[in-house]
Amino acid sequence: MKALFTSLLLLLLAGCSTGLRIDRDHVSANQDNRIQFVVLHYTNASLERSLALLTHGEVSSHYLIGDGPATVYQLVDESRRAWHAGDSQWDGRTWLNSTSIGIEIVNPGFTDTPQGRVWHPYSEAQIQSLIALLKDIVKRNGIQPRYIVGHSDIAPLRKQDPGPLFPWKRLADAGLGVWPNANAVAQQQAWFASNPPSIVWYQQQLARFGYAVSQTGELDEATRHVLAAFQMRFRPQRFDGQPDAQTAAMLQVLNRMR
Repeated sequence: MKALFTSLLLLLLAGCSTGLRIDRDHVSANQDNRIQFVVLHYTNASLERSLALLTHGEVSSHYLIGDGPATVYQLVDESRRAWHAGDSQWDGRTWLNSTSIGIEIVNPGFTDTPQGRVWHPYSEAQIQSLIALLKDIVKRNGIQPRYIVGHSDIAPLRKQDPGPLFPWKRLADAGLGVWPNANAVAQQQAWFASNPPSIVWYQQQLARFGYAVSQTGELDEATRHVLAAFQMRFRPQRFDGQPDAQTAAMLQVLNRMR
């Protein structure tokens, strides 16, 4: 009798411990994917050093693309937050670690020489691996092409990666980014050459595109950094942070595409 009572008590306790019932029949329409951005970086280090830093250092990323061969390493599950963006902002959203997937690409970045700064190119194999990886990530997460950005876009005052040799147009041609139409830019450039816009206009257009820029009306250091980041991405031949007709034309065309 005592044994029977004990068994019944254990069954009752087991039922209590698993008694939570969740009704999942009512799904809210007011939701979207937590992952909204992909942020691209170069490592400024060798593959061996990059793996060490990204797995045992203070920073991390979801993926790393090696060099020779361009192996794709997954270092952090996409459901978890990686520490790759830092103090960042894009399109009004801040601290993008929580809402982004970070991809690091093994690349030295740049070398300063007596003749000036020399930037290092990405290999064809790396770009092919990146495009394949991005297509998979974008498809699974429903990420908008304009939300594939560089570290220099989301933190222009302190970062320059993935640098001026990164092939943004090639990504855009693959549906993995945005790029201004050349004919539309030429038409707008001719108009802006005779009608240069104010600094306030540049700051408004840069903010509309996604950059964090204070609306000071002055060509201050912060505004020059943001202009340089935009130019480095869309006109890598010259990214001096100075306003000009071509920069204005590209900004206007891109914002009209939105």
